[in-house]
Amino acid sequence: MLTRTLPRFGSRRSVHIFERNFMVYRSQWLMLVSGFFEPLFYLLSIGIGLNKLVGPIPDGGRLISYATFVAPGMLATSAMNGAVIDSIFNTFFRLKISRSYEAVLATPLDVTDVALGEVWWALARAAIYAASFIVCMVLLGDAGGVWVVLCWPAAILTSFAFSCIGLAACTYMRSWQDFDLINLVQLPLFLFSATFFPISLYPRWLGAIVAFSPLYQSAALLRGLSLGQFQWIMILRGGYLFALAIVGLALAARRFRRILVP
Repeated sequence: MLTRTLPRFGSRRSVHIFERNFMVYRSQWLMLVSGFFEPLFYLLSIGIGLNKLVGPIPDGGRLISYATFVAPGMLATSAMNGAVIDSIFNTFFRLKISRSYEAVLATPLDVTDVALGEVWWALARAAIYAASFIVCMVLLGDAGGVWVVLCWPAAILTSFAFSCIGLAACTYMRSWQDFDLINLVQLPLFLFSATFFPISLYPRWLGAIVAFSPLYQSAALLRGLSLGQFQWIMILRGGYLFALAIVGLALAARRFRRILVP
């Protein structure tokens, strides 16, 4: 069943959705530029304030600054938030309010192209923002080492997973009030995914639950890459995020077909 609904990753027509979004945002360039300031404000607030209050913390048998520990988690959070905005809020407007996709389907494009095109657009923005975040980490001294460059593809993978899940969730939204449910999920993920302190500080039962969080898996993957702590479990973390993306994309394509195709 899954293979029947799995989108065609090689579909060239989905690029036209990307081009459409690019043309729209050309007149809204300020919204894109503003995304570059988010990582700077995040990291400055941690480095100037919390870093001195908390002090160094143990990680992998050595002491690292609090800012170095938190920065990869904030990168994962930034990737999640950007993916949610693109795949849920913006897509809901085009799907239910402006009904842009109905006009799109009057062309040779189909619902699979729509779903894939929205994911490509979210990933393009994620790649730019993740790169700016990593540059800020390096300039502010919050990078764990030269391996921090590997955080860039890992952050894009995080956005891929959350974009596909968000795209599927968007199809279940009935009105703007339903977005309260998104915030109800997003905020606990942000607070309880070991972004600000190690998972070892949680009670054992809570740590076992948090370990299944996609944001925790992303934060742990990015932190390990930033600090150069390469372990086999990192492959499992990446596979976990990729599997979520595939399932979410397949569900999104099927839901788009049910909603848009009479």
